Order: sequence, then structure tokens, then C-alpha cells
Amino acid sequence: MTARNRELLGLLPASLLVTAGFAGVFIQRSNALSNVSLTYGALFLGLCIAAHVFIRITLPRADPYMFPLIAVLASFGLVMIYRIDPTLARQQAQWFVLGLILFAGTILLFRDYRRLERYRYTIVLVSIGLLVLPRLPGIGYAANGAYLGVRIPGVFVFQPAEVSKIGLVIFLASYLRDTRQVLVQGGRRILGVTLPPLKQFGPVVVIWGLAMGILVVLSDTGSSIMFYGGLLAMLYVATNRLSFVVIGLLAAAIGFWYLGTHIPHIHARVETWLHPLNPHLYHAPLGSYQVANAMFAQAAGGLFGQGFGRAALTLPGGGTLLPAPQTDMIYAVVTDELGLFGAAAVLITYLLFVARGFKTALLARDSFSTLLAVGLSAMFALQVFVIVGGVTRVIPLTGVTLPFISYGGSSIVANLVLVALLLLVSDRARRPE
Repeated sequence: MTARNRELLGLLPASLLVTAGFAGVFIQRSNALSNVSLTYGALFLGLCIAAHVFIRITLPRADPYMFPLIAVLASFGLVMIYRIDPTLARQQAQWFVLGLILFAGTILLFRDYRRLERYRYTIVLVSIGLLVLPRLPGIGYAANGAYLGVRIPGVFVFQPAEVSKIGLVIFLASYLRDTRQVLVQGGRRILGVTLPPLKQFGPVVVIWGLAMGILVVLSDTGSSIMFYGGLLAMLYVATNRLSFVVIGLLAAAIGFWYLGTHIPHIHARVETWLHPLNPHLYHAPLGSYQVANAMFAQAAGGLFGQGFGRAALTLPGGGTLLPAPQTDMIYAVVTDELGLFGAAAVLITYLLFVARGFKTALLARDSFSTLLAVGLSAMFALQVFVIVGGVTRVIPLTGVTLPFISYGGSSIVANLVLVALLLLVSDRARRPE
């Protein structure tokens, strides 16, 4: 079976998941089946087949498993959001269609994606500028103490960090491709550890400062971890020097410790993470109510879950039991309804996609392509880690979306562009020499 036929076959589980999921929602709500579930499944399959035909024509040698894995995640996300709020699910479906259009546009515009290297400084300046937008008066807005989004009244709302992560990866891939030899060969050895030369390592230090600055100015722990973790992954692949990563982790630990103990709003997040059941913190305006209830919801799911549609999201007398279930807390809803096994299946799907991304990096024939695939895959993986880690109390909770499952237009559009870039790298890597 050819690669493209395997991709086409892989789209069937996604459409079946949509059909079965919506059927489950209708049964739970009205105790009756509806033909609408079949309609939704057919529409989703039609969109995916259209994207598959486009990939078959433009990228015939691209990885055959990436797009089906994304389709499964997106279909599952639509069903979960519909179960929470049908209106938001329809909006998410519209964003998915727009994302597929930009997915196709990215492939058409950047068939030779290596041209992006020429504009690396422009790209990084635009990316940093986008990160500052949420703090501008009039358009920026805060949610739960963090400045994450930009609101243009009557037009749209988006999170600039979703777009910036792609721009920063492109810049770092290009810069490290040019300086990797100097970074490996230069520097001084102190106590058996090779330190990188400061001149060439300067931009990397700037990115470290950017991560710390995001944490201070935007109170966005998730984006800081995502950007900095992606940088360290690319730096290790470019230089094969573990000492650089150790130095980077020590610098990050010192930075996070200082900010977590000296910046009030960051310290408050750390306290709610460490003591979610403290009654004083539980009832605070930005307290641990959300974190604690997420823990209870996941515990209620057990191994096999309470059943689809049975998670308690609201209080009997009115009010919210689990805040933001369609965004920050959607993983807690998944675990509550489908149990540990259902949540593990979701995480395994993410891991399979990340593994295909890293395999693309191994197959790439030039340094820029390798670093680009590593950076995009690492950013994607870290985004999943940040939100799942926050919900499960591995790290402090932040407002990063769970890719393709959480509600959010900017997230699904940006991640489809990310997938398009990975498929471009994959297609080039698999061409005959």
C-alpha cells in the first residue's frame, strides 16, 4: 500500500469518531439517536479527504501518518466541545475550516520553505512584537491574571503566542544552522564543562531573557516554558553538547525561582499549585478553586471514566464547578468521563505525532530542515506538557491550549500551519536523491 493510501485509510477512524461521539451526545441528552451524527461525520470526512487530495497532489512523499493523527485529535476535540457547548463547537468547526485553508496556503507559498532563512530577523522581530500585543491598552486583555490574548472588538480574538512560537522556531533553526560549528568548536572549558562563546551565544541569551520577560510582563508561565524548552531542544540537536543544555536549565531554574519568589502574581500561582486545598487560597479571586476541582474531576474518572457526558461541570444551584471546561480544563473533563485509559489514549496520539515529527528530523538532509522539524515538534510536545502538567499539578497551571482539542481559533489555525511546515520538510526529506 502506498503512503498516500495509508493516509487515506487513516482518516476513517477520525470520521467514525465524530459519528460515534455525536451519537453518544444525542443519546445522553435525549435518549435517542439522530441522523445528524451521520451528517457531521460525513462532513468531517469530506473536509479531511479534500485536504488529503491536496496533500496527494502537492506533497506526494510526505509522512502518511501526521495528518490522520491530527484529524483524530481534531475530531475528538469537536465532540468534546459540542458536549460542553454546541455553539462553541460550531465556531471551532469554522476555525478548523479556516485552518485547513491556511494549511493549504502555507504549502503552496512555501514549497521551498528554506527561503524563510532569508527573512529570519524580520520573522523574529514580528514574533516578539506579537508577544507584546496583549499588554497594549485597548486591544490586550487578561484572563485569570495572565495577559494571553488580543481582542479586536467586532472582529476576532486571538493569542499571539500561538503564532510567535512558529516564528521563533524558524529564526532559531536558521541562526543555529549558521553558528553551530562555532558553538561546538569555540568556548572555554571550566571545571570540565565547555562554555559556549558569548558572541555567537548572544541571541540564545536574548531568547532566555525573552522567556523570563514573558513570565514577568505577561504572567504567562506556559509560553515561557514552551519557548525556552524548544530553544534547548534545538540547541542540543545543533551542537550535541549536553553541557549547553545543563547550563540552560540551571539558568532557567534560577530565573524561575527568583521570579516565583519576588513577583507577586507569579508567587500566587506557585502557592495555589503547592497548596490547592488551602481554604484561604481556595476562595481567593485567583485562587486554587480551578486546580483543586480539576484534581477531584480526574479522581472521579477512575480507570474507565464515569461515562460520556456524565462529568459534573456546574453546581446544582447554579454556578460553575469546573471553570473553563472547554479550554484550560478540557483534559480534566476527558479524564472524568473516559477515565485514565481514555486520557492515556489521547496522550499516546500526541506522542505518535511528535514521534513522526522527530523521525522527519532524522530523515532531513540539511541542518536547517532538521532543526526546523525538531523545533516545531518540540514546541508542540511542550505545549501538550504545559497544559496537561498544569491540570495534573506537575507544574503551575497556565492558559496554554491543548492542541486541536481545546476550544480556540488561534490555536487550531497556528497548529495546522505548524503541521503544514512539518509535511513540507517530510516531503523534501523523502524525495529520491
